[in-house]
Amino acid sequence: MDTYFISHGSPMLAVEEDMPARSFLKSWQQRIHQHKPSSILVISAHWETADPTVNVVDHNSTIYDFYGFPKPLYQLKYPAPGAPRLAKRVKELLTSSGFQRVKEDKTRGLDHGSWIPLHLMYPEADIPVCQLSVQTQLDGTHHYNMGKALAPLRDEGVLIIGSGSATHNLSALGRENTPVPSWAEDFDTWLKECLLAGRHEDINHYEEKAPRAKMVHPWPEHFYPLHVALGAAGEEANAELVHHSWREGALSYASYRFKTTP
Repeated sequence: MDTYFISHGSPMLAVEEDMPARSFLKSWQQRIHQHKPSSILVISAHWETADPTVNVVDHNSTIYDFYGFPKPLYQLKYPAPGAPRLAKRVKELLTSSGFQRVKEDKTRGLDHGSWIPLHLMYPEADIPVCQLSVQTQLDGTHHYNMGKALAPLRDEGVLIIGSGSATHNLSALGRENTPVPSWAEDFDTWLKECLLAGRHEDINHYEEKAPRAKMVHPWPEHFYPLHVALGAAGEEANAELVHHSWREGALSYASYRFKTTP
């Protein structure tokens, strides 16, 4: 299995027909990943915990962790089965790799960082899904190493998806058709160049290496899912940009495939 990073952007992705990123995700099974996975592990930007945590549930509820959006969004459901066996396996792999404080959450369902893209990618909602949290008080290397620990899942039929955003400064967004500001474009270009060149250490230390990193990501939670997906693919992974579009001026929907190595 290759691993992926998806910029999930606005919750409106679920209902707004003219979004290019929506068309990209709806074509997922035909154009991007034709092999149906046995289960899916999503590292979501919208689940922040002090320690790595997996949701261990039999049935996933749909969490509406957003406010002020149109009513149709709150009527959508994504009743994917839980993946308790995968959750236990994730915990086992992390613990054996030195992550001593890995926790289980036996009540949490899927937040919108997971269910909104999956609703478009796998609308049948018949694949077991497990979520893994991010730790915003830690760094990119921590999350990259989490990914490395999870690499064996690729050979076990598990699709690993990091769901976040290539750029994420909500206070700096503009209206539709607003020109992309230079600070967002420079970071987005830097990210693409680093990934295509395999400069993983630059990605891990993006705060010092990337242009305007703090402006682009005032908080790191939407970037860390990329580190996990990249780490899970292996040090020799080849990156491929599988989608790129902009909305609201500064919100990049850049999404990547990490082609894994033996």
